Amino acid sequence: VELFTSQGCSSCPPADALLKTYADSHEVIALSYAVDYWDYLGWKDTLALPRNTERQRAYAKARGDGAVYTPQAVIDGVKHVNGASREDIDKALESGWAHFSTQQVPVRFWMQNGALLIQTGAAGQGQDTKDATIWFVVVKKAVEVPIGRGENAARTVTYTNVVREITPVGVWTGKPIMVRLALHSLMRSDSEAAVVLIQQGDGGPIIGAAAMGV
Repeated sequence: VELFTSQGCSSCPPADALLKTYADSHEVIALSYAVDYWDYLGWKDTLALPRNTERQRAYAKARGDGAVYTPQAVIDGVKHVNGASREDIDKALESGWAHFSTQQVPVRFWMQNGALLIQTGAAGQGQDTKDATIWFVVVKKAVEVPIGRGENAARTVTYTNVVREITPVGVWTGKPIMVRLALHSLMRSDSEAAVVLIQQGDGGPIIGAAAMGV
C-alpha cells in the first residue's frame, strides 16, 4: 500500500492515521510518500520529495486515467483508491491478491559487512517476464510534524513509514539475480528501515516486495 499524502492537505490526516494501522498489522507493506504540489497553499511539506510526486504521476500515466490527488492509495502498483477509506483499500487488496500471488517474484535482502545484498528468484511457469526495476526504498518509521500554516495549521501529524529515498538499483529480467551495493551510498543516517520493490514498467505492477524494519 503506497499512500500519497501532503501536510498541506486537510483530507490527509485520517489517511495518515489509517496507514499506521496497516503498518502495525504487518500484513502488508505500507509506505507513505509526501508530495510537493500543495506547497503553494501556504505550508511547504517538510517531508516532500520531487521523486515522490514523479512516482504518483507515473502511476497515473501508466493507468491512463490521469488521477493524481491526495490522499491516494495505490495498491500493488495497479489500483488507486481513496487513501482514507479502509473499505476501499481492503477491497483493492483482496481483489489484487489473486493476480499478485500468481505473479509474485521471490525477493529478499540483507546487510553484511557494509554491503547491501538483494537476491531475487526466477519467473514462475507461465509468468509474465517483462523486465522490471528493482527499487531500494529508505524509510523513516515515524515522523511527527507540527504544521504551522495552511489547511492543517496548528495540527501535529504523525507520519508512518515515510519514504526518504527511492533508488533504482537493478533490473530483473525473469532470471535469478544477486545485486551487491555499498550500503553507505544508499542508507541515510536517520533511516530506520528499508524496502525492496520489483516493479514492471514506469508506474506498473509491483511483482515482488520485501521489507526490513517496517
